[in-house]
Amino acid sequence: MKFNILGKNIEVTEGLRTAVEEKIGKLEKYFTPETEVHVTLSVEKDRQKIEVTIPVKGNIIRSEQVSNDMYVSIDLVEEIIEQQLKKYKNKLVDQKQGNANYFKKEFVEKEYLEDDEVKIIRTKRFDIKPMYPEDACVQMELLGHNFFVFCNAETDQVNVVYKRKGNTYGLIEPEE
Repeated sequence: MKFNILGKNIEVTEGLRTAVEEKIGKLEKYFTPETEVHVTLSVEKDRQKIEVTIPVKGNIIRSEQVSNDMYVSIDLVEEIIEQQLKKYKNKLVDQKQGNANYFKKEFVEKEYLEDDEVKIIRTKRFDIKPMYPEDACVQMELLGHNFFVFCNAETDQVNVVYKRKGNTYGLIEPEE
């Protein structure tokens, strides 16, 4: 695996680099040697955060973990990614998408229990009216939701606004 390790408000020391490469390196049993792993270590007050992103043609395997100790965060993130890989193996290694080239043969051929299969249990339908993102945020707040789907009056495309930490909002737009 090829590691790209960045630090935000933290110097990536040799000890941290070694810890990341050793812990996340345990995932090598799933991936081919050419697989890129993007790791960002950051510190905000006493929050030690690690973000790991592994792009796999058409999918992104990602986990973010926060604790008061960077080494604990590193341990947690590896466990979560391993669980994701096992849980979604059949969807990730879809032959039609050509993703099998990213994973080792042993991982592709091994069967994992799909006890937590994704099941949609409810469908909601609603009229999407054109509105501005700021109005969508107000509507989201009025409904008491964490996100809101709407048709952006400026672009005429379906967008999503969502709540972020610190009482801020995010906007998701499709790429052109």
